Amino acid sequence: MSQSGIVVEGVRRSFGGVQAVRNVTLHAQAGRVTGLVGPNGAGKTTLLLMLASLLAPDEGSIRLEGVDPVADPAPARALLGWMPDTLGAWPSLTARETLATTARLYGMSAADAATRADALLADVGLAELATSPARVLSRGQKQRLALARALVHDPRVLLLDEPASGLDPQARIDLRVTLRRLAAEGRTVLVSSHVLSELEEVVDDAVFLVAGETVAADRVAQAAAQGRSWRIRTIGDADAAGVARALGRTTDDVTADRRDVLAVFASETEAAAGLRALVAAGLDVTEFAPATGDLEHTFLDLRKEPDA
Repeated sequence: MSQSGIVVEGVRRSFGGVQAVRNVTLHAQAGRVTGLVGPNGAGKTTLLLMLASLLAPDEGSIRLEGVDPVADPAPARALLGWMPDTLGAWPSLTARETLATTARLYGMSAADAATRADALLADVGLAELATSPARVLSRGQKQRLALARALVHDPRVLLLDEPASGLDPQARIDLRVTLRRLAAEGRTVLVSSHVLSELEEVVDDAVFLVAGETVAADRVAQAAAQGRSWRIRTIGDADAAGVARALGRTTDDVTADRRDVLAVFASETEAAAGLRALVAAGLDVTEFAPATGDLEHTFLDLRKEPDA
C-alpha cells in the first residue's frame, strides 16, 4: 500500500472494556477528499484522535505521509492540520490573536504570524471579526476560526471533524470550495461528518465505519447496488395510483410523500425505463431523482442486518 496520504492498517483502541475502534484499515489519498462515514459510536472521533497523535492505538499502524505519529509525534504534527468538532480556543483571545498565537507555536516570527492570521481570517470570512474575542463568536463563526487555525502552518494532511456543523448555507458552500481547492493543491483531506448530503457534494472517496470497524469494499459495493426509492414529482400533486398504473405496479410498491410519489427501482437502468413509462403514459414529470444520495443510501443499507 502506498505511503502517501493517510495509511491505517489494523488499528484497534479500547477504553477499559469498551472497544471504541475494533479494526480499521483505510487509505486516504493525497489530492483527494475522503469522507469518514458512520453512526454515533462508530469510532470516528477516536480514530481521528489517533491520527492526530493525541491517542496511541492499542494495535495496528498509522502513517501520515509515511510518518508514524506514535513514534514521531512532532514531525507528524508538523504535517497535519487538526480541526476538532469544537473550537477549544482561548476564550479571551481575539480571532486574530488565536491564529497568531497558534502560528507562533509552529515557530513563525511575530510578523509572519500576524500576516498569516490576517490572510486566513480573510479566507474564512472573519476579517470583520478579527478583534472579537473567541467567546462571543457564534457556533458557525467558531467553526470557521477552527478551520483557519488548522491551516495556520500550511499542513499537507487535514483532519476535519464535523467541519460544517453550525455553518449557514453560504458558509457551507464556501467550505466545499475550500476543501476542493485544498485537495487540488495535493493535500490529503479526511472529513468526518453526519451531514451526508454535505459530504456527497465534496468527497472523492468514502470510508464507512460500523461498530468500530471499516466495512469491506465488497460489502460497500453490495450496499450501493441495492434498490432505492426515487422521488417523482409531476405538475400538480403527484397521484400515487396514477404513477403505479403507469409503472405497471400496485399501490403497495408506490407511496405518496406529501406532493411527491416514491417508487423503488432496483437499478438506474430500471429507473430510466420507469421514467420512459411515466412520460409515455402522459404524466407531466418535473422531477425524477433518487430520494437519497449515494452515501446516505449506502450508509442506511450497511446498518441493516446482513441477512435482512
